[in-house]
Amino acid sequence: MKVHKTKPRVLILRTAGTNCDKETAFAFEVAGARAEILHINQLISANRKLSNFSILAIPGGFSYGDDIAAGKILANELKYRLEDDLLRFLEAGKLVIGICNGFQVLVKAGILPGSILREENFSLEQISTLTNNDSNKFEDRWVYLKSQVTSHKSQVRCVWTKNLPEVITLPVAHGEGKFICQSKSALQRLDRNHQVVLRYCKQNGSIKSVSYPENPNGSEDNIAGICDPTGRIFGLMPHPERHIWNSQSPYSKFPLSKIKPGDGLIIFVNGVNYAKRYL
Repeated sequence: MKVHKTKPRVLILRTAGTNCDKETAFAFEVAGARAEILHINQLISANRKLSNFSILAIPGGFSYGDDIAAGKILANELKYRLEDDLLRFLEAGKLVIGICNGFQVLVKAGILPGSILREENFSLEQISTLTNNDSNKFEDRWVYLKSQVTSHKSQVRCVWTKNLPEVITLPVAHGEGKFICQSKSALQRLDRNHQVVLRYCKQNGSIKSVSYPENPNGSEDNIAGICDPTGRIFGLMPHPERHIWNSQSPYSKFPLSKIKPGDGLIIFVNGVNYAKRYL
């Protein structure tokens, strides 16, 4: 195992409508990485190379105004204008995280859930989507999330979520966050393959009889985040970059005598530590 003393390089991808790029870059820097914000046109023009980075992060926002559908245009740009570079990046074992709009992009580009049968052969085929919330309105609230750790402790795939507490809290802010698969069998395969990483839950961690607003969008099986079969590509609707300090959470006990890491910071630290060790 190789360990790099230098900070891993993270590419924060932005385009028109992205609005969480600076917060995401800050979270990665707090976690020990070197983050650089780049417009997608810099990659398309080959002015900058994706291969120079260890982690690709697609942050939240409303890319291209969510025209057509949330994340769809940026997903098409990745799939049809950067496919070769992107596939080489993935096949090199590097990391990807998509947050909120970034999750929508990964799903609609077919990067997630990824090939369920062959872990190392990546193909861009869409088998799920994120669509309008059941409430038919924009949902902006804090939610409780059940991590994969307790249900499949010895088989946690996602490198981003190692050692997460059983229940964490993160905020959501989206109008199209309802996760659905193209078939019931595809949804079942995700669960069997341990690719369901986060689920909306009750405060006590129960995922039984979860309803609105605990599940803010009506996602199938209360799914809030998934990974690909390798565990290196992770997408989630909640915003971990908005809970890197305990003082950001409404559930923190005041007065806060000491600022401590929030639940979201663990996710960024996991990604950075993996990149230091293996990339």
